[in-house]
Amino acid sequence: MSASIVRATVRAVNKRKILPTRAALTLTPAAVNKIRLLLQDKPEYIALKVGVRTRGCNGLTYTLDYTKDKDKSDEEVLQDGVRVFIEKKAQLTLLGTEMDFVESKLSSEFVFNNPNIKGTCGCGESFNI
Repeated sequence: MSASIVRATVRAVNKRKILPTRAALTLTPAAVNKIRLLLQDKPEYIALKVGVRTRGCNGLTYTLDYTKDKDKSDEEVLQDGVRVFIEKKAQLTLLGTEMDFVESKLSSEFVFNNPNIKGTCGCGESFNI
């Protein structure tokens, strides 16, 4: 099994256009650097795994975990030397999504800029498609 790591926030993208790519998920340079740093401290893990769970006031929320292996149904995203696996249940909700890492004085978190989201809760933790 995998170990939970950090918090993730979801943003519906409506003001800016994310260019469609062939990848299910694209990573910003900040996300790549943070994933590399997280995995560097845990050599027994090979990647981060993104999943989706039914939770929150708006329906779904993304989960991020360390993983030691790739399941048969996982989609693999390899970008700039870091690997992210996407669970089968989360694959359709992530199409065209950009994964970013944002740091402020009060928090640091992964942010999913997702053009498929129809609504989010006020805190940004849950969403619906």
